[in-house]
Amino acid sequence: MNQHPAPDVIAIGRLGVDIYPLQDGVGLEDVTTFGKYLGGSAANVAVAAARYGRRVSLISRTGDDPFGRYLHRELGRLGVDDRFVAVDPDLKTPVTFCEIFPPDDFPLYFYREPKAPDLNVDAEQLDAAQIRDAGIFWATVTGLSQEPSRQTHFAAWAARAGADHTILDLDYRPMFWSDPADARAQVAKALELVTVAVGNREECEVAVGETEPHRAADALLERGVRLAIVKQGPRGVLAKTANETVEVPPYFVDVVNGLGAGDAFGGALCHGLLSGWSLEHVLRFANVAGALVASRRECSTAMPTAHEVDAIIEGATR
Repeated sequence: MNQHPAPDVIAIGRLGVDIYPLQDGVGLEDVTTFGKYLGGSAANVAVAAARYGRRVSLISRTGDDPFGRYLHRELGRLGVDDRFVAVDPDLKTPVTFCEIFPPDDFPLYFYREPKAPDLNVDAEQLDAAQIRDAGIFWATVTGLSQEPSRQTHFAAWAARAGADHTILDLDYRPMFWSDPADARAQVAKALELVTVAVGNREECEVAVGETEPHRAADALLERGVRLAIVKQGPRGVLAKTANETVEVPPYFVDVVNGLGAGDAFGGALCHGLLSGWSLEHVLRFANVAGALVASRRECSTAMPTAHEVDAIIEGATR
């Protein structure tokens, strides 16, 4: 399809516009000022990985509208290749609003009806050679919720067969599914094709029926992944392989908006795995990256640099 070198990271999935209040502790009905940012979990992970100097491509779709044009422009500005981000002729670019009630209440309101363009990604957008050769291929459970996105994901995983670092973000959003049982069935199929699974305790319950972190990680390994990562919020993060178990404590910050922490963790995880670090160092780096974004208002444009994360890790180990 093209002669470009394979990216370090290819992400597939959600892309939209985040409309976040510039006022804290105020319901949307009373908010008067907002900020506009690139959003969507896969897009945020892509931006986070690019922030560390990685070559990153995104597979997604926007609408043929001003918000879609804004997203294409922002992807380029933030270092993400948008060659595989198509423009859907019929659907509108989705927007997401949130409310900000620190430290732990951030309701999200998705406007993705009748359907989000990113769920219309199709096989024509895939470059099998690029997907096969990329250092990391990142996908989320949301992409399995509707067709043609679902079959496109499985086609991408087929092209990726045998490769390392094929990552599934367990990112379960109940509003995107008619039945949790359907989500669990699709995740079960996907886990047979990926090598890394990452999610929080609630997402692990949907994926494998377990919330206790060690049992959840073991269940993910039994499904065939090589690395299982369970995020535990204020209790830190657990990771397991067949031969290694690592737990790292949280890095505490004053939370401003916790919505981008998981995506920041994901982008940092990609960087750490590609760097060949020890599993413990990967987790510490990703934990700090997630915490830093939780201390900031937006998601995509809040992603830290390696220098910021390293400075905190080095300070904590002195």
